[in-house]
Amino acid sequence: MGWLDHLTRAKPKPAADAMADALQAANAGDYSRALSIWEPLAREGVARAQNNIGACFAEGLGIPRNREMALKWLTLAATAGDPVGQRNYAAFHMQGVTGSDPDYALAAQYYQKAAEQGDPTAQDMLSWMLIEGEVIATDYVEARRLAELAAAQGNAASMTRLGMILHNALGVERDAKAAADWWRKAATRGDADGQAMLGAAYHLGSGVARDPVEAFAWLTRARNGGSPLAGQFFEAVRQALSREEIADAERRAAAPLEPAS
Repeated sequence: MGWLDHLTRAKPKPAADAMADALQAANAGDYSRALSIWEPLAREGVARAQNNIGACFAEGLGIPRNREMALKWLTLAATAGDPVGQRNYAAFHMQGVTGSDPDYALAAQYYQKAAEQGDPTAQDMLSWMLIEGEVIATDYVEARRLAELAAAQGNAASMTRLGMILHNALGVERDAKAAADWWRKAATRGDADGQAMLGAAYHLGSGVARDPVEAFAWLTRARNGGSPLAGQFFEAVRQALSREEIADAERRAAAPLEPAS
């Protein structure tokens, strides 16, 4: 559902109300109803509706997956200046029109456009690309600025990235405690990589007091969430624990998360 969104710019009330109704239907899984609302709005030039139709074609939501049709609608939304449309157009080109011909340079261009309009997902992705330095020149200062902007809007992946920047001293002095603080913020918001890194911090005593049980609890959450980073530490931590400590960690891992401030 990350591709779909409601209006964020001022629109005539009937269009805004219709968009809200359509998104509510989509969130309930009724994509047929949502598409029946979006289609006339999209043909009238409502860019967010164009984006949402493109997203449905891209993801196969309520209609058969069709990347050519997805590209058509996402292009309209992106060229109209809609930030969500620009971000999704960028994501589409990260995968490629056929799914095997990515255009990373074009993706970076449209992530930039969306990021400049304040889209947190675009800011996060552009931050990652600036650190990787494979498509656009490495710029740790700008990567950190964008990650901070996205994190301020609640983007958990950027919180994890800020922890990485501080832990690895990418353009800043190394600060293990600040890194662990960012990983905690990401982890308590459900980011699996942030959970893995917080678990590693507890395992190593990096920025936090060493606590093998707490480490295993976070690594368990991370592994359950699909983070590949958890595998680097999971078995080593588990083998050092008693049966009772493992049970304690698993109970902690199953407890509800409360976002850290």
